[in-house]
Amino acid sequence: MWKDNLTWVNEFVLMGISSDRQTQAGLFVLFGAAYLLTLLGNGLIILLIGLDSRLHLPMYFFLCNLSVVDICYISSGVPQMLVHFLLEKKTISFTRCGVQLFFTLAYGGSEFLLLAAMAYDRYVAICDPLHYVSVMSPRLCAILAAISWLVGLANATTETIVTMCLPTCGQNVLNHVTCETLALIRLACVDTTFNQMVIVASSIVVLLVPCCLVSLSYCYIVATILQIHSTQGRRKAFGTCASHLTVVSMSYGMALFTFMQPHSAASAEQDKVVMVFYAVVTPMLNPFIYCLRNKDMKAALSQVLNRSSKLKH
Repeated sequence: MWKDNLTWVNEFVLMGISSDRQTQAGLFVLFGAAYLLTLLGNGLIILLIGLDSRLHLPMYFFLCNLSVVDICYISSGVPQMLVHFLLEKKTISFTRCGVQLFFTLAYGGSEFLLLAAMAYDRYVAICDPLHYVSVMSPRLCAILAAISWLVGLANATTETIVTMCLPTCGQNVLNHVTCETLALIRLACVDTTFNQMVIVASSIVVLLVPCCLVSLSYCYIVATILQIHSTQGRRKAFGTCASHLTVVSMSYGMALFTFMQPHSAASAEQDKVVMVFYAVVTPMLNPFIYCLRNKDMKAALSQVLNRSSKLKH
């Protein structure tokens, strides 16, 4: 009889953030604005890098990939969230839930690896500037980007399969805004030790290892910068890393807090808030951080605006 109860549901009901209609309407406006800003900001970065030949460098090649990842990542969950803010019953089919989980994990994992590739690019630029062009060749950049995407996809495939295979014994109410690994595991009516092991292994591959590589790169970068005698030189060297370091701190910080402690006593509500912040706010802030703190990006934007102004006149 117990084995007969190991059933898989056809759909899930998402509890969302709040059941209050006015709060949901406010969140719809807030998240909708954040989504549009993310699309516009990251789209602008892709456009500027494509149009300005001065930005056809390894650093901006990875930044372009990062912008594509951010657009895809936020699009994997936020549109559904916006629709659910307007609906009384927030449901998602089992198949759509699995697809959403897969793409969220794939783009999230790819982003962490791309940030590690960008850290290596900054390491070579500052610690070995004379060999920068030969080391960061187009071929190596393409390989690093391809590895980031492929490892993200492989990790997402594994984690999605082992998560969606968990029976829930008829339970289908997810205390989350999207289909998320930890929320789905909480519904399982069988032992989830293997799933917990998969989460830890996954976190090591796409999160902890890249984080260690980033940390190692910046240890060498800081040591090299401290050896520069001129204050202006040190400031300039650090300025090339400031934007990347800010994004790395936000991305890795939030993800480590959420995923590296699956047995944590943190409440489901806390996990939900952190995940929403990571999924919505971080992709929105990335283009502003890179554009506002990067002279080359601001120069490219000014050039495009000047061309548009001349064409109008």
